[in-house]
Amino acid sequence: MQLKIEKLVYGGDGLARLPADGHGRGKAVFVPFVLPGEEVEASVLEGRSGFVRASLDRVLVPSPERVEPNCPYFGRCGGCHYQHIDYAAQLRHKAEILRETLRRTAKLDLQQDITLHSSRPWGYRNRTRMHVQHQPQFALGYFRHNSHALLPVESCPISSPLINRAITAVWTVGRRKGVVPETLHGLQFFTNHDDTKLLVELYVRPEAVVSHPAPAVRSKTAAAGTDEARTSSKAMQTFAAQLGNFLPELTGVVVFAASPVEDETRQHAPLTSTHSEAPQAIGEGSLLYRAAEADYRVSAGSFFQTNRFLIDKLVEIVVTNRTGRAALDLYAGAGLFTQRLARNFDQVLTVESSPHSFADLRHNVPANVKCLRSTTELFLAERSSKLALDVVILDPPRAGLGEKAAAALGRMSASHVTYVSCDPATLSRDLRVLLESGYRVEQAHLVDLFPQTYHMETVLHLAR
Repeated sequence: MQLKIEKLVYGGDGLARLPADGHGRGKAVFVPFVLPGEEVEASVLEGRSGFVRASLDRVLVPSPERVEPNCPYFGRCGGCHYQHIDYAAQLRHKAEILRETLRRTAKLDLQQDITLHSSRPWGYRNRTRMHVQHQPQFALGYFRHNSHALLPVESCPISSPLINRAITAVWTVGRRKGVVPETLHGLQFFTNHDDTKLLVELYVRPEAVVSHPAPAVRSKTAAAGTDEARTSSKAMQTFAAQLGNFLPELTGVVVFAASPVEDETRQHAPLTSTHSEAPQAIGEGSLLYRAAEADYRVSAGSFFQTNRFLIDKLVEIVVTNRTGRAALDLYAGAGLFTQRLARNFDQVLTVESSPHSFADLRHNVPANVKCLRSTTELFLAERSSKLALDVVILDPPRAGLGEKAAAALGRMSASHVTYVSCDPATLSRDLRVLLESGYRVEQAHLVDLFPQTYHMETVLHLAR
């Protein structure tokens, strides 16, 4: 097909249309790695009743915003979507997508300007998760575009320099026959604020971790499983030692039991965020992260923001000029916003469900903060009508609040709500409920935590 691209849509694709068939507009066609105004050749990958998905074959008339990608894997790797777009143009297109999504789903024609906060476009990630393949030979990489097939990757220009050195080290160790445990199917690198310390999480098949001492009397099957786990545990220690030979910055390796299926379905959330089992730590199990004039203990399995250049700016946008008697921090994580809130409010109540993040949260916050381990949904269902608050801050995962929780939040007495979102679609769904509850948008910020990708972080300040 020859197509002309109309616009970019959330998810990374461009939208074009087939010729009209006499019954209104032509069928929508979604094509990746394109720009508005471009004329392209594309091939059908999937046809449905309402739309067509296509692959890009050739750009016939390029946009002046098109640039040469900075990564040899771009177009095949599923991690980045916008490396072909000039960075300033990426920001502009994201703002247009956000504004249109709010208009379509929240029925909000945003009157304010969206304040854009740019990042350094490369080397920004302090956390990178990759997958491991053992057969037919060792490989470390990401999933291919629109696939769960592994693409071997030996460098990642959006990750920090130390993470790139760690990727090289894993490849070096992995090419040594018999060193990488067969139970290992994925790993995650996490660096501190100045990229001088490294923590590595290893994800292995669940039976490969010894969490408790073996019982005195065991069946033959149980004994065999425990023996296998102990063998794997020793192999993990050997693997960790080998990595340490190449990475003096490595402070710890932490082993989690996690299935490959779960790994594939949780690409944009901490794999261990809801796991309650005790991990196996080889060395340190956490890093000290300096952000927004405070120190945070961030343990393996805990959530923390990934853009090492914009964390301070994000805290400033969310919390600055918020003062009063009582504040509520939902989805508090390790307490990134809580510490600043505690300086500005007499009392702060925090809610976090992940056992790993909750332990860090309690460690990181001062005495005027009360920490509750609960899901936000359950907390709001039980407590929303009983609290007198000045400000509510929430930073939910990609799934957002959900309509019931948003309605419960809308029934609270707080005069101000700050919604931090990484998905404009779920933000818009929740926002529609909050607008019906009497809130209005005072400020809109787009914080570009994820350059070169379609992902965006939005901060909306609401008041009533």
